[in-house]
Amino acid sequence: MNLALFDLDNTLIVGDSDTEWPKFLIKRGILDPDHHARQNDYFYEQYKAGTLDIHEFLDFQLTPLTRFSRDELDTLHAQYMAEHIRPIIPQKARDLLASHFAQGDVVMIITATNRFITAPIARELGVEHLIAVELEEDADGNFTGKPTGTPSFQEGKITRLQQWLAARGETLASYEKVFFYSDSRNDLPLLSIVSNPVAVDADDALRAHAEAHGWPVITLRD
Repeated sequence: MNLALFDLDNTLIVGDSDTEWPKFLIKRGILDPDHHARQNDYFYEQYKAGTLDIHEFLDFQLTPLTRFSRDELDTLHAQYMAEHIRPIIPQKARDLLASHFAQGDVVMIITATNRFITAPIARELGVEHLIAVELEEDADGNFTGKPTGTPSFQEGKITRLQQWLAARGETLASYEKVFFYSDSRNDLPLLSIVSNPVAVDADDALRAHAEAHGWPVITLRD
């Protein structure tokens, strides 16, 4: 049996679900556009450079979730999926997932974006297993604005994957092949330990690394 791991943002979708969510809220007048545009640009430049402070980013990203009940957030998310996410899922991504499903592989999305945003996207793509940033909830099930556990970012993806495997009584060696598809230099730690790393619509740093190491470089853009 094989394990097929997929990054989400700019890999399975043509865009970043972390930045599409505030765009959606701004469009509805929920967030201040100037402030969030500046902050999004600030953090995205850090992300592209591989220097993002994940905890500083999460403080910024998660705060808007505290302003709504879970029912309100779920209603907003359904609209967000329809307007911002489904239109940026390329058919080639769905086809690649389908090929792994057809082979009986265990398929997982492993992302640095939080579970609230990404769990419905994983369901849309038919992916059962998801590792994402976990969110703290209060006694009523509403979000506190704080993450819990190890953020699944850079080396944290390895930590979280190892925890998931251990809970199943497995290691990476339990699988004949372990694929990991990603676009980002931030995923080089995990890409470097799997048997089948694949660069997907890669940033410049990842593309150069992939070409130097003979990794496949593919596109999922339609």
